Amino acid sequence: MHRALGDPSRVRILEALRASESPLDARALAEALGLHPNTVRGHLKVLAQVELVEAIEEGAARRGRPRTLYRPASRQAGDEEDAAYRLLARILASSVLASTPEPARCAERAGEAWGRYLVERPAPFALLSTEEALDRVMGLHEKFGFRPELGQGERAAQILLRGCPLSEVARAYESVVCPAHLGLIKGALAELGAGVEADRLEPFAAPDLCVAHLKIGCS
Repeated sequence: MHRALGDPSRVRILEALRASESPLDARALAEALGLHPNTVRGHLKVLAQVELVEAIEEGAARRGRPRTLYRPASRQAGDEEDAAYRLLARILASSVLASTPEPARCAERAGEAWGRYLVERPAPFALLSTEEALDRVMGLHEKFGFRPELGQGERAAQILLRGCPLSEVARAYESVVCPAHLGLIKGALAELGAGVEADRLEPFAAPDLCVAHLKIGCS
């Protein structure tokens, strides 16, 4: 499912279907999104395979071959598993919040440890460039369902993070979940050792956007 949503066009198609009051066919979606109908059909096939959309045949009232219409799946694939993980995240976040006087720092330290563990490490004695390090951190986020984009400056960089898989929990326990995420980025960058550091994380800069602010050229 994460791979299916890794393509921005498929995300746009799914969002268009969710916003529509009625099912749409590939041609209508293509016209609305500025894509070729065959491209849309290919994306719809992928979304249907992971049960994010479902196809229905138009009724027989129209003459000729009935159209295939698409709508968001009434029951999303993995709903029960995702709900279980969100519940576990809530339990752990609330426990950290209640059991330590510095929950944000505790969560950040845990995130750092996991960031070092999860990121794809370089080979012994290999030196990564800034671009390579950022690419690995972006890949780490993609692996867990984010849709990251890089915003680059002369001495600073931003990772624009959309599609947070734990946004619901993060909104309820921002003081724990978001520091853990910042720690994850800090730990991953420290492990890669390419002179890039995570400065801060800006939660919910937009409804579906968090921004990680980075420093480049750190000793």
